[in-house]
Amino acid sequence: MAKAFEEQRRSPDLEALPFEDRIGLLVDREAAERDTRRLTTRLKIAALRQTACVEDVDLRTPRGIDRAVFAKLVEGRWIDRHENLLVTGATGLGKSYDWGLSVLTAAERRDLLEILEDRHGRASTIVTSQLPVDTWHGAIGDPTVADAILDRLVHNAHRLQLTGESMRKRSAKTITLDGQPEH
Repeated sequence: MAKAFEEQRRSPDLEALPFEDRIGLLVDREAAERDTRRLTTRLKIAALRQTACVEDVDLRTPRGIDRAVFAKLVEGRWIDRHENLLVTGATGLGKSYDWGLSVLTAAERRDLLEILEDRHGRASTIVTSQLPVDTWHGAIGDPTVADAILDRLVHNAHRLQLTGESMRKRSAKTITLDGQPEH
C-alpha cells in the first residue's frame, strides 16, 4: 500500500480524485498484490514442469478446437458453476499430463473417488487423456468404483476432443546422421 500511495502522490491526475476513490484504489491495489503473491507462492510450491497460459494456446494449428467453444471455456463461468472439463485426443495434440495410460490400482481408484467426491459440486476438475471418455470405465478397473467415479466426473463436464496430427511431429525436422536437415 505504501508503494501505491507513493505512486498516487507522484501522479497529478489522481490528486483530482475524491479521498474515498483514492483509498479505494489503494485497497484494490493491495488486494491485487496479495492475490499475485499467493498465486506465485502456490505455483512455486506446485513445481509444475511446464508453465502454460491461455494466451499461449495455438489456435492456428488444426486440432478441432472450435474458437467459440474455446472462448466460452476461457471465460471461466463453468468454473464458477463447479463444472468439469474433459480434454481428450491423441498424443502430441497439446494436452500434456495424460491420464488413463494404465489401469488404476485399488488404492488409486479409492483415492480418485475420494478426491472427486470431495470436489463434486464444490470445485471444477480438469482431466486430460489420450483415451476417449467411453473407454475410461475399463481404465479405472473396477466396474462399481468406475460407475461412481464417472458419475461424479462426466455428467457435469464440458468435453474438448482434440483431433489432427501431432504438434511435435509437425514441428520436427528430419535430421540425417551427419546432423544436417533432410530436404
